[in-house]
Amino acid sequence: MHDKVLVLLSCGTDNPNRATRAFHLATVAHKEGKEVALFLLDEGVYLAKKGLIQHVRAATGDVADDLLVYLQAHDVPIYACTPCAKARHISEEDLVDGARMGTAAEMIRMACESAVISL
Repeated sequence: MHDKVLVLLSCGTDNPNRATRAFHLATVAHKEGKEVALFLLDEGVYLAKKGLIQHVRAATGDVADDLLVYLQAHDVPIYACTPCAKARHISEEDLVDGARMGTAAEMIRMACESAVISL
């Protein structure tokens, strides 16, 4: 059984159900005592930009922003793919608290050490 969980998310506001579910699964994994990281790729990087996650919610009623607050409060690392963010004109200064830019090499290293959930 893995003690580490990596949640990969490649969609953002374009798919609020999947986007919210990624934050939800990261939260559940943390509450289950797992060491969790959330890595945002492609459109997912928009969710790490200040001010964009507030209105993202799933059909189940889960609110992505509430889940983000939990992850931030528990220091769960959130990575935004560096080239994905730069292509969308998102800089490190634009990111929410607790998020930082991440490289493909970091993602691969974490994936090799973790159970991976990809949405």
